[in-house]
Amino acid sequence: MPTRLVRSVEPEDLDEVVRIYAHYVTESVATFDESPPTAGDWRQKAQTLRAAGLPFLVVEVGGELAGFGYASQWRPKPAYRHSAENTIYLAPDRTGVGLGSLLLGAVLDGCVAAGVRQVIAVIADTGSDASAALHRRHGFTEVGRLRSVGFKHGRWIDTMLFQRDLTTEMTPTAPPKLPPTAPPS
Repeated sequence: MPTRLVRSVEPEDLDEVVRIYAHYVTESVATFDESPPTAGDWRQKAQTLRAAGLPFLVVEVGGELAGFGYASQWRPKPAYRHSAENTIYLAPDRTGVGLGSLLLGAVLDGCVAAGVRQVIAVIADTGSDASAALHRRHGFTEVGRLRSVGFKHGRWIDTMLFQRDLTTEMTPTAPPKLPPTAPPS
């Protein structure tokens, strides 16, 4: 079995991140993006997440990038700064072999280290249970459904909301590591 490695994203990974994500933008309803972000867009996202202390990780198999995952602040208002939304995408030919689980576990560990208390997953109802099942295996609970909130590829799509409480994995005396968010101007 080829070596599997989860590590922080590096600038040289971004072209492959673009390629993986572009597949889901153009070929699926897993994301509501309709135009693939550029390498520059991903570079900015990586810098923003790094500055916030949040994880942006990639998984390699045999030295080839096979997927990526990250956590971003759930909402921009300051009171949400201790909640994050996770995102996981695998190369289409790398699904179903445990890489999503490996990556999600590492993203959750990064969230704990960053002082995140709650992680939210917003999962498009694509007709496949794979993403929901992955999140359930990692302790997420479905907490709601937003009906027909996205329209893509000629159809209306629901999103399912899942949540995971990380407070049981944090040391009670450790202060949150996330920097305070400045109030909107």
